[in-house]
Amino acid sequence: MKEPEKNDDYAMVNISGYLRKNATLFPDKPALLHPVCLTYKELEKEVDRYSYGLERAGIRSGTRTLLLIPAGPEMLFITFALFRISAVPVMIDPGMGIGAMLKAIEGVSAEAFIGIPKAHLLRKIRPSVFRNVKICLSTGKCWLPDVKRISKFLEAGSRNYPFLKEDPSRMAAIFFTSGSTGPAKGVVYTAGMLNHQVKVTKDQFNIRSDETDLCTFPLLGLFAICHGSSSVMADMDMVHPAKINPARVIRNIEDWGCTQMFGSPMILTRLSQFCSEKGIKLSTLRNVISAGAPVYTKILKDFSRLLGKEARVYTPYGATEALPVTNISSSELLELSEMDVEDNGLCIGYPIQGLDVRIIQISDDQISSWTDNILMPAGQVGEIAVKGPWVSTEYYNNAEVNRLSKIPDPGNNCIWHRMGDLGRADEKGRLWFYGRKSQRVITEAGTLFTIPCEAVFNRHPAVRRTALVGLPIGNILMKRPVICVQLKPDHHPSLEIREELLKIGKSHRLTERISNFVFFRSFPVDPRHNAKIFREKLAVQAAGSIK
Repeated sequence: MKEPEKNDDYAMVNISGYLRKNATLFPDKPALLHPVCLTYKELEKEVDRYSYGLERAGIRSGTRTLLLIPAGPEMLFITFALFRISAVPVMIDPGMGIGAMLKAIEGVSAEAFIGIPKAHLLRKIRPSVFRNVKICLSTGKCWLPDVKRISKFLEAGSRNYPFLKEDPSRMAAIFFTSGSTGPAKGVVYTAGMLNHQVKVTKDQFNIRSDETDLCTFPLLGLFAICHGSSSVMADMDMVHPAKINPARVIRNIEDWGCTQMFGSPMILTRLSQFCSEKGIKLSTLRNVISAGAPVYTKILKDFSRLLGKEARVYTPYGATEALPVTNISSSELLELSEMDVEDNGLCIGYPIQGLDVRIIQISDDQISSWTDNILMPAGQVGEIAVKGPWVSTEYYNNAEVNRLSKIPDPGNNCIWHRMGDLGRADEKGRLWFYGRKSQRVITEAGTLFTIPCEAVFNRHPAVRRTALVGLPIGNILMKRPVICVQLKPDHHPSLEIREELLKIGKSHRLTERISNFVFFRSFPVDPRHNAKIFREKLAVQAAGSIK
């Protein structure tokens, strides 16, 4: 291989180029502060070591490589090394459960498998899923005879691993969706997509090179290194964030003076509750990014009280297939009247410059070709569709989902992605989120959308959250609307609360026909952010309670 050109171009087509660039610009700056301290020069050296090591083990450009490694320094070394040698890391959330994970992995036909020792036991549970795997590497000692320890392939030395400029359209990674709205799907990321995401996230969230970033989500930890930040890996189980110990994460922020963090709404809620009880302020935080599920006004208000006056909380909207799509700051959101929620859904901000965002007709069928005839009139609710340089144009080896989720646009030689989310644009160009398309409830009186309907009942002081579901009533298209209710701690289901909820519903146009309520101790939620409600599972459970 030849050395890359001596300019910034190499960083624009291989994400590991950003690391090399940062190691050149500020070699002695900490790249990692916790759980180990490594400068950018030292991190770059480790990534080069692992790049040569993985190559010695047989991994080459284009090798689809399944990664099952917990967040930590070695995950960074291996992931950046795979990018550097132009292999294709396959990232999947083990929190979705073994069955769902194996089903997802099967379609990828991975050729290499790098994991912690016990992860390799999966091959014994379902050998057929891993039939194409030829290279098995472990981060520790593994008793399986065909698994080799990755450390055996690593050599000391400081040689730069040479990598070429790449075609931006080359498949660079496969990132799986969380499986919170159906079976997990492998999203194809190109080298160009990753590069654009690095740039757009830095610009949108006002990220400076002197940030100290608290990492609570592994993928965004990679971006922090590309941005030139110093990274603190939160002391938490990132696979099961609901198990977060707020005291430990607060200590991370305080000990290292973190200026920036990403946290799902669930994480922000847990931190807010802890800090409120203990009288703690998070005065060092300057930028906070929250996404993964709807970020409601109460969450923003509670967390903003912990921050300094100049701090900003951003609530971008997007998905694994397209991130970010929109963005808005807490200051503007908190200026909006809470009463707007009833009719407008949840404000998710302005489309990111460089993306095309449109609202199209609601349909569960394939749209074989883009035409302006499918666009909804201004201000009306429809499905959100996007296209742009950081929007994935395909799922890996999943023709049926591609057929239903992608819209070819021959006129512009591009592909639109259907987000599967419903929304509308207001007169200022902001998008308002109404819920998942698959979770809308079609009734004899019209279609109900989850977010605005639930907002009506969430105002009850005893309610923690609600979920709209639909139960079949004979006609397969028509459903009976039911509100599932989870009460706050120290509140219990009662006839009085049921009557109060009924009264609240009758007083609003959206919910006046809803008369069925089912109480739950807890809601099933997604494993990644512990915030997206599995309404499909709730519907099955609620059906047994409604006669």
